[in-house]
Amino acid sequence: MEMTYYGHGTAAERWERARMFFDAKDYAAAARVLDELVDEVPEQTGPRLLLARAYYHSAQLRRAEDELRFLVERDPVEHYARLMLGRTLQRQGRHEEAESHLRIASALSGEFDPR
Repeated sequence: MEMTYYGHGTAAERWERARMFFDAKDYAAAARVLDELVDEVPEQTGPRLLLARAYYHSAQLRRAEDELRFLVERDPVEHYARLMLGRTLQRQGRHEEAESHLRIASALSGEFDPR
């Protein structure tokens, strides 16, 4: 395997590198680092959620949706993943499908308006 800057270092070092890229709004670079990291630590929510956010912000909406669906299936009460899934679906013009996820996210956060 060829070692690149994106894959160099420990998991913790790559996590920090991905966060630096994300904070600098270089979402594509953050996704490159996180993609390998998520494969390495699939049980951790943080890297996968940040990967989904990086995909969302770099307009890779199908990839964001896939990561968010994985998180929601694994943990149905993961509020932020639900919210992001709803927003990702909205951004794809799938408003009806988004509504249920946004409603659940709202209820989980305690902001549910029963109107």
